[in-house]
Amino acid sequence: MAEQTAIFAGGCFWCMVQPFDTLAGIEKVLSGYTGGHKDNPTYEEVSAHTTGHTEAVKVWFDDAVISYKELVDLYWQVTDPTDAMGQFQDRGDNYRPVIFVNSPEQRAIAEESKQALVASKVFGDEPIVVTIEDAQTFWIAEDYHQDFYKKNVDRYEAEHAPRQDFIDAHWGVNEG
Repeated sequence: MAEQTAIFAGGCFWCMVQPFDTLAGIEKVLSGYTGGHKDNPTYEEVSAHTTGHTEAVKVWFDDAVISYKELVDLYWQVTDPTDAMGQFQDRGDNYRPVIFVNSPEQRAIAEESKQALVASKVFGDEPIVVTIEDAQTFWIAEDYHQDFYKKNVDRYEAEHAPRQDFIDAHWGVNEG
């Protein structure tokens, strides 16, 4: 096993865990905060826009089973890469879409994948605004945020519905 990590921000982290968590080769997925300037931020601080952090997920994966490129390709399909100031009903800089890279190799894969998405015209002429940034400290969110889609099924489904409608409209798939 060659365990690697990937960090993705794409709106509320509650909705970002499930697509990755259900794939073969995924060891674990945790919700947290990254990209800001405050150590050990709380959900309330991040939500108040005082820390510079965005909600994100950190994915531990076995790259002998699933590649970083496959994770990035999935990321495009579970976010709105044309919306820089949030995702779906979640608005604000703490919901901005970002791919946080851990290495030059991850950056090259993410940049190439982004260019392929632009060229695909899946989103027409709308610009793909997801930023690709160097990974920073990932602060694990409070326990009640972990595995939210499993522990709070009804609320998760209500939160996830606008995202799923968008996914279906652009990709013609149902990721759950």
